[in-house]
Amino acid sequence: MATSFLQKYQLQNHQLLLPKKQCVTYALYALIALAFLHYLLFYPASASGKSVVVAQVQEQVAAVASARVDAREQLLPPAPPPPFNQGDEALRNPQAKEEVPAPPPCDYSDGEWVPDARPPLYNGTSCGTIKDGQNCMAHGRPDTGYLYWRWRPRRCELPPFSPEALLRWLRNKHLGFVGDSLARNQAESLLCLLASRSAPELVHRDGEGNASRRFVFREFNATVSVFWSPFLVKVIEKSEHAGVGARRHNNVFLDAFDERWMSQLGDLDAAVLSVGHWFLIPGVYHDAGKVVACHGCEELNHTETDFFGVFKDAIHRTLAEVIRRQQHGHGEKKKKEKVVAVTTFSPAHFEGDWDKAGACPKKRPYRNGEKGLGYTESEMRKTVVEAVRAAGEAAGSGLRFVALDVTNLANLRPDGHPGPYMSKDPFAGGEAGERRVQNDCVHWCMPGPVDTFNEILLQTILR
Repeated sequence: MATSFLQKYQLQNHQLLLPKKQCVTYALYALIALAFLHYLLFYPASASGKSVVVAQVQEQVAAVASARVDAREQLLPPAPPPPFNQGDEALRNPQAKEEVPAPPPCDYSDGEWVPDARPPLYNGTSCGTIKDGQNCMAHGRPDTGYLYWRWRPRRCELPPFSPEALLRWLRNKHLGFVGDSLARNQAESLLCLLASRSAPELVHRDGEGNASRRFVFREFNATVSVFWSPFLVKVIEKSEHAGVGARRHNNVFLDAFDERWMSQLGDLDAAVLSVGHWFLIPGVYHDAGKVVACHGCEELNHTETDFFGVFKDAIHRTLAEVIRRQQHGHGEKKKKEKVVAVTTFSPAHFEGDWDKAGACPKKRPYRNGEKGLGYTESEMRKTVVEAVRAAGEAAGSGLRFVALDVTNLANLRPDGHPGPYMSKDPFAGGEAGERRVQNDCVHWCMPGPVDTFNEILLQTILR
């Protein structure tokens, strides 16, 4: 519509110009004649005089022609402006580019699991860092459908994991996973994903069952460490074996930090913290020399409390201590930029007794709306998200906090746990029936849904 209007407007003005154009032409001819007559009457007929007159006549003709052009341009409508170009605007106004709002970060927590025929980057035999209990392939799990799903966010894309991209970022850097066995599960998933591009070398191990380990990718001078710290703060863990003097509760000290990993914080370029399930285990919580909470301790002379308050306290205090140590660091430790990611609570999927066949029997993901989050999962997730937000507001430059919000996507994957295949060939003697068999419906098969945690971690780090 605007184009037809401009065409009609220009046509009308062109028609109006025709008479004026003729008038200007006639005026030009008249002036030329007068100039020639002036020459005949007042100048001698010499060659030099004629040359001067000719030059004067040419100047007068040029002046008239210029006046004619000016008159015509005044009658023409102005030319329409060129189409707007953001690049041109940026050249005219250097601040224009900064004023354009950046797209919001992707909300990876909101989405659905969709079928995906692509095979995983590794398997149960190609990666030597898988903990035995999560190696579902090697332990004989017969179904493989749990391998062929991918998480699809609703409002953005989650690219497949790129070992090359993370290794490039990790060159000359140190990434540490800190927390409980689910932190280790995620760390081993990342090591296997990266091993599809470059083989890791184990250079250090420590603790019971080698709970803390360090790997180096020599080609990139990249380091990945796993630190065992199931509460992030200091703890005296309960005894695994019963007997006289055995500790049946974890003793957790909220006002002291686990220096097994906290003392290494200055050397880390990125840390992934993941805790939660150990707070559900019976424990006694201390602060400033007093017992402030007790969970699952009916036989002790303490008031029973829930674990939500102490979980929140431990998370907030830990992130505040990270900020304090970053601000009070010295030399290179203070200068080093750091990303601290906190993985939200990963729900379990027990549908029966933990030591009976069929504890987590599902063979496919839940559909959206088929299973919502329970109260415990919602509160644990909420605590982490709010703590990360508060820490991000309090942190100074050089320190970035992010939440790896995996609670919803993990909740929809009851099919991704080892179940009875935490042990090799659990039914080698025949079908289980009523036979007791240990099940793992907490940790994740590898490969499996836990690999998606690291797809999100990669995009979060690169963002």
